[in-house]
Amino acid sequence: MSYLVLARKYRPRTFEQMVGQGHVVQALSNALTQQRLHHAYLFTGTRGVGKTTVSRILAKSLNCVGPDGQGGVTATPCGVCPPCRDIDAGRFVDYVELDAASNRGVDEIAQLLDQAVYKPVVGRFKVYMIDEVHMLSNHAFNAMLKTLEEPPEYLKFVLATTDPQKVPPTVLSRCLQFNLRPMAPQTVLEHLQQVLAAEGIQAEPGALRLLARAARGSMRDALSLTDQAIAYGSGALAEASVRQMLGAVGRGHVFRLIEALAAGDGPSLLSLVDEMRMQGLSPAGALEEMAAVLQELAVRQVVPQAGATDDPDHATLQTLAAALPPEDTQLFYSIALHGRHELGLAADEYGALTMALLRMLAFRPAMPGSTRPAAMPLQRQGAARASVPPRTSAASAVPQPADAALPRPAAARGPRGASQGPQQASAAAMAPVTAAPQADTLPSWGAGAPRAAEVASPGLPPPSVSHEVRATAATPAPSPVADTAVADRWYALVAQMIERGLVTALVRELALQAQCVAVDDAAQPARWQLRVERETLASSASQARLQAALSEVLGQPVVLELSVGPTDDTPARREAQAKALRQQAAEAEILNDPYVMSLLQEFATARVVPGSIRPL
Repeated sequence: MSYLVLARKYRPRTFEQMVGQGHVVQALSNALTQQRLHHAYLFTGTRGVGKTTVSRILAKSLNCVGPDGQGGVTATPCGVCPPCRDIDAGRFVDYVELDAASNRGVDEIAQLLDQAVYKPVVGRFKVYMIDEVHMLSNHAFNAMLKTLEEPPEYLKFVLATTDPQKVPPTVLSRCLQFNLRPMAPQTVLEHLQQVLAAEGIQAEPGALRLLARAARGSMRDALSLTDQAIAYGSGALAEASVRQMLGAVGRGHVFRLIEALAAGDGPSLLSLVDEMRMQGLSPAGALEEMAAVLQELAVRQVVPQAGATDDPDHATLQTLAAALPPEDTQLFYSIALHGRHELGLAADEYGALTMALLRMLAFRPAMPGSTRPAAMPLQRQGAARASVPPRTSAASAVPQPADAALPRPAAARGPRGASQGPQQASAAAMAPVTAAPQADTLPSWGAGAPRAAEVASPGLPPPSVSHEVRATAATPAPSPVADTAVADRWYALVAQMIERGLVTALVRELALQAQCVAVDDAAQPARWQLRVERETLASSASQARLQAALSEVLGQPVVLELSVGPTDDTPARREAQAKALRQQAAEAEILNDPYVMSLLQEFATARVVPGSIRPL
């Protein structure tokens, strides 16, 4: 006799044998007991959760006659009467299963409905079960609407689908809908234990946990994987063999990865990835298992007693939960979750795994053993910010160092395109836009002379076509920064480092956002003290790279000391203010242009469209 796979051999025959679908079983059992029978049922859910099984049990409940042949509709079919046996064997003439994936046309549905006018041959009810009903064509759906709404009293429809979103609302409104849920791993594990006990097969608990997780809520997938694991393990289920069959990454590797992340040990991370590559372990499986472990760690960090003490990894999980800060756990979990979607985009999946792990290391809120100070308490932060002197008005000018390199912000140009200093640009920006300049100080609109700003939309139509002048609303400038020799020197050095390409990415951002507090050139080596507001920028790796770049620019070794605190004079703020001054000067020139002013005066419906002026 041929072997019968576990998924078919242990298919539930009654509602009592159904696993993980108590809400559906209870509703159907009560309806059958109270004789409140609907004429159409719709079962939805992912693959392998019991849609077809529930349909067959429902058909048996409607047609069961009991062992003595005198029974009626019941919620507990006997399983021994001819209708029950024939439905289980798939030969009951009044129970028709139609696969809509291969019979999706209107002709197939019309042929099925033509038989609906005839009463059942041997049963009490005629049951039409249409599987994957969402695959039917629109014409097929329309053809069955009338019969589905008002079928004969002896006809019951049972529809099943994995994608209810594709079923027309006109069909959904005619059916009683039940959603079969994916099963929890613990539910799958307990059922596998019962099946294997009945089969007399030994299985390690770790192997069953792997199979239950790999099933992803589908009992049929779990039983199919168990069949495969039994064959792979020669009749036994060992955790090592199941893990190798599934290509799953052991928790030992994940624990070592998390330990390296907690210690900030980059070389260990890379060596572990190389070890996984040599063993042929799945990068997707590594990130998936890491996300599962981090989720358990997060739960234990919030509710320590929530962890299962019978878990063999309980002690290790408790240790990692205590060693890893909660904010790091949340960050690692998010990166692991999103990193799985990036694996298919990379040419090398192990390279994508390495980048995900290095991203966890780079974006940690704090690094153990870092030389930077710890985060300032909230009370001290408020006191420190309160001690910063108030900023002056936006009209104040910012003197720029004379020795700044190329990244230094360009000065705003005057009406004739001549370069002006920041003071002149500020004065031009603050000039009233209502006062029209002299005609001889501005070239005509079509003269082609260089201008400080131009309308962003190319090809401005003539006034007869458009009554709109595209300009931008005034952009408020940031608060000015202090003018000190130390700040000027730091600004020039940052410009040189950027121009020479010595700082990039996070290190470049650190240099731009840092304020130089003090410089001790007399020390050997020279000591530079910087302060940055964002603690995430003050990592030890970025500090070391910025120190090396600064040493190369100065031509001598330096020691860089980095602290976290409020700043008021950084290269980034100077760049932002210079940009705002250029924007204000450009807006003033456009709005004071005689041609623009004449357009505004000539056309009553003319308006200034914001967001179109860009300084050259």
